[in-house]
Amino acid sequence: MLTATLASVFITTGCRTTADDVHRWGRTKQGPIKLVAVLTHDKYPLELRVEAAMTLVRMKPRGGKRVGITCADVPNCDGLLEALTNMPADDRKEVVSKMVPQLVAEIRKPPPQAQAGQPAPPDTSYPYKDAAYALLTYEDKDLIGDEKLRADIKSALAEWAMADFANRLDNTTQMSGMEQVLRTLGANGVKELPKLMVPGAKRISNMASLVAELGDPQTKLAASTALVKIAKEIESERWKKQKEAAVDAANKASGLKNVTKEQLAGQLEAYQEEELLRTFSSMKEVGGKPVVDYLLEYASREDKEGKLEKRRATALAALAGHLDKDRPEQLEVVMKLASAPDTSNTIRSVALQRIGEMPRKLVIDKLYELFKADDWKLRWVAADLALRMSDQSQLDEFMTKLARNDKGMSISEPALYGVRMGELKGSAKGEDLADKYAAANYAPSVRLSALAYYGKYGTKDQLSKVTPYEQDSTRVPSCKADDCEWKCEVPVGDKGDKSEVKEVSNVGEFVRYCVKPSMETRTEADKKKEEEARKKQEEAKKQAEDNKE
Repeated sequence: MLTATLASVFITTGCRTTADDVHRWGRTKQGPIKLVAVLTHDKYPLELRVEAAMTLVRMKPRGGKRVGITCADVPNCDGLLEALTNMPADDRKEVVSKMVPQLVAEIRKPPPQAQAGQPAPPDTSYPYKDAAYALLTYEDKDLIGDEKLRADIKSALAEWAMADFANRLDNTTQMSGMEQVLRTLGANGVKELPKLMVPGAKRISNMASLVAELGDPQTKLAASTALVKIAKEIESERWKKQKEAAVDAANKASGLKNVTKEQLAGQLEAYQEEELLRTFSSMKEVGGKPVVDYLLEYASREDKEGKLEKRRATALAALAGHLDKDRPEQLEVVMKLASAPDTSNTIRSVALQRIGEMPRKLVIDKLYELFKADDWKLRWVAADLALRMSDQSQLDEFMTKLARNDKGMSISEPALYGVRMGELKGSAKGEDLADKYAAANYAPSVRLSALAYYGKYGTKDQLSKVTPYEQDSTRVPSCKADDCEWKCEVPVGDKGDKSEVKEVSNVGEFVRYCVKPSMETRTEADKKKEEEARKKQEEAKKQAEDNKE
């Protein structure tokens, strides 16, 4: 090898290699080869071999790569890591024991600070940090050989990341990015991050993500507390006052010179909302009692004019996966939002999503209570959730509750309940359940829901199951609300390419206008395709949820 040849030349010719030679080679084209020769040959003094190693670390990148540290992807090239790997273990341990303290000292130097009116000097820590991290992780080989030295490197890397988090996170010249380093360090690497999570700090979302992924319970709690402080600061009038000058300057820079006070106030309000929602997103990742308590309080705020609807809905969304089933007071807050008559549909929908994350036994009775609401839409969404949380063995219970509380029912309700009936887990066939509950001894709301099953899943071969009901004059539940109706769109014409809306007043008309038309065009093959598509959709949804976790 060329390295062995060069080393032999140095020795046999009697030339005395000095530190000046080593430093000079660090700037020459063939420098890495000569430096590796010095590093790997035991005829050189230990101090010189260590200096050769450190010079390899300090070498400027070539073609964007730090070939002094590693050049594994370059033919016939060895860098520091390759050289150390090929050295005898005792020699390597001796060199590394002298290298690590130097690397740690450079890593721990304070980041450069900008002087007044001047940009900050370059941060020279990157090659030392890259070399130290590489020693720690290179090809899963133990290049350090000493637990204390390994601990010193880990501690220095953690301190390095905290010393200038935002700038060092963004630097793209590193061999190994900060997030990769922190993932290697694990919980100890991020335990100081919450201290950096203060109002106005950069990269708070990245900090929150790392704490959520790597932090231990104490670190997550500290981050949760820090995020609440940030959110409270952002929603304050003081925060808007502090941002006023910056927004005004941005307007002028964009050529907007005649912005009124009212327009500026609107811009600040939008800016505040954007920052607050971004903080809610970080809260969603971290969770914790401080975050949950704050988000529940925010979602419950009085908002008669609807100005906070987006913020309140986002606060509820950020609670996903964080409600504590052992803290019933949390569930009570969400149930109150879901059931309040003045709650907007947007917030109600998100509140019910949170309820759906709880164990069925904790929430099912509360959902059934919502069946009593005067607004049919509230029963509709509550019943939908109740069915999605149930299986076939619990269908009797559901139908009993529905029959007792079907005042003011809209056609949208049985149409949806029939769909959900076909999705219930259990050994019974969906059509057998539909046939059971369509019988005349059940309440109209139950029968309509059962017949709606055939509207979604029935085929033309099953028309005989619903045809007998065409003459059923049982009235559908009355509905007087403006947004409540009993109408179906029926295909007309020779080709069925036109349609007309038909009023539905009884069970027979529901079957004739709402159920049979879809059955008449659906074959068993169509039904199987629909079922396969539904299963694929469910699998994709589950996969997305698993990936998110």
